[in-house]
Amino acid sequence: MKKLILMLLLLCGINGYMIEKMVEASATAASIKLDKPKEDSKELMFQDMLMLFLLPHIDKKIDEIYAKLLNYSPEIYPYFVEVKDVHRVNGFRGFHFSITLEVVPTVGPHIPVGKDILTFDISLQNPDNVELLSWKHLKDPQKSDFPPNWQDVLK
Repeated sequence: MKKLILMLLLLCGINGYMIEKMVEASATAASIKLDKPKEDSKELMFQDMLMLFLLPHIDKKIDEIYAKLLNYSPEIYPYFVEVKDVHRVNGFRGFHFSITLEVVPTVGPHIPVGKDILTFDISLQNPDNVELLSWKHLKDPQKSDFPPNWQDVLK
């Protein structure tokens, strides 16, 4: 009987720990804004194509920013990049754009490691059509956001 009670207490403790970790993971996922559109649209398709075009440029700067914070480069998923602002620099039907993006880099199973704002200039005047105008690092990785088996990612 004592063994049964001890086993039940142990199972309750493990269950409580697992529920706590699931709540933490849910809070982390909520901070990434996973409430993205549920259906496709032309605007969403164009935004996704733009992200594919800009992804190498985003990756380059994000790798540079997080090199001193992490032991390896974070991943950038296009659906964790939000367009904050876009405008034509030289007016109606001009092909010179400024685009500001909010980027949430992740590691492993989509663990957010920070938040950054990047502003790009897209035009024919630039050699590869894209130039990073500015960037602002908004949030560092927090050890408390990482499960114990992923904390070795942090420097």
